[in-house]
Amino acid sequence: MSTHDGAPQDARGPLADLRVVEMGQLLAGPFCGQLLGDFGAEVIKLESPGAGDPMRQWGREKPHGKSLWWPVVARNKKSVTCNLRTPEGQDLARRIIGQADIVVENFRPGTLERWGLDFDSLREANPGLILVRVSGFGQSGPYAPRAGYGSIGEAMGGIRYVTGDPGNAPSRAGISLGDSLAAVFATIGALVAVHHRSNTGRGQIVDSAIYEAVLAMMESLLPEWAVAGYQRERTGSVLPNVSPSNVYPTASGEMILIAANQDTVFGRLAKTMGRPELADDPRFAGHADRGRNMAELDELISAWSAGLETEALLGTLHEGGVPAGRIYTAKDMFEDPHFAAREAIVRLVHPDFGELPMHNAFPRLSESPGSVRHAGPGLGEHNREVYGALLDLREDQIAALAERGVI
Repeated sequence: MSTHDGAPQDARGPLADLRVVEMGQLLAGPFCGQLLGDFGAEVIKLESPGAGDPMRQWGREKPHGKSLWWPVVARNKKSVTCNLRTPEGQDLARRIIGQADIVVENFRPGTLERWGLDFDSLREANPGLILVRVSGFGQSGPYAPRAGYGSIGEAMGGIRYVTGDPGNAPSRAGISLGDSLAAVFATIGALVAVHHRSNTGRGQIVDSAIYEAVLAMMESLLPEWAVAGYQRERTGSVLPNVSPSNVYPTASGEMILIAANQDTVFGRLAKTMGRPELADDPRFAGHADRGRNMAELDELISAWSAGLETEALLGTLHEGGVPAGRIYTAKDMFEDPHFAAREAIVRLVHPDFGELPMHNAFPRLSESPGSVRHAGPGLGEHNREVYGALLDLREDQIAALAERGVI
């Protein structure tokens, strides 16, 4: 694969001294593996022989019958087939894990234990091992054994109830938010555990539950209920009691966001609108005043914005120091000069899709940045590399394992 900025395929990142074994499938665990891989960790993904991770088939659009999601979530990883439901496969996994720093898994709690891959057994041979476990409800508690998808965690963690229009049922955010949040917290936990290990020499378990990752995003929702008796509700496109902060129409038939709720910023918006007197109007002079009169203020702003073409409107707002912007689609991102200047999108060469764009590695580090080195690999693409070079298996042994369906 070619890589962004002409970086060599073996370019090392800041986590290049870490070996990660990724077990599990779909998104919550694999996104954690992707984040670690983006910063240079060697990520060895164990997949079932034959089918592999179901993510290889996920996504609405599948040119050439192949997923466009897989090349992203499996980027920078090595694919090794291993049937974890067989004693031989479990033994192979145990041997690879014996030489790893981190294991990431998102099976239902108890699955690793049934396979003889429990943490106590694994760390007997590898005391510094860090086991990152991502699940719907965590590894303990009465709900732990339940099947837990991201959508259920989103509902339990509170974000589904407050997402959407107040006149409709709770809405999905449009992405797999719960899974991704759990993976981000799992990544933070893994790196904290690596730091702890550097001080103590001991590994540990990182327990990242989807519902708790969502709960961590819920701001002051809990004390609002416990102390003030206030239950947050769905509010659509507005922030309750915070105005103006909404979407507004343009003469081009588009909608843009304007966020001018702070007193000084609202004064700039009023001046930009040619209505400086609004900043002193008792209905809108203070933060609380604008919150109480949100509907009336939104009508005034909409009447003004609807008279200007989108580009002219945005130019006027930016010149006036008012936070405003488009609601971007993928097409907008490809055309935007800021995305281009910051190289937020990288382009790889893919054997099936040709040039394949995807988002870059974030966040940006000035001394030790991450990188996207290659797209998601073919199933079992690295079997010989891992089983041969890492485990010292001969070609005939690898062939025999494949013949028996172990790999």
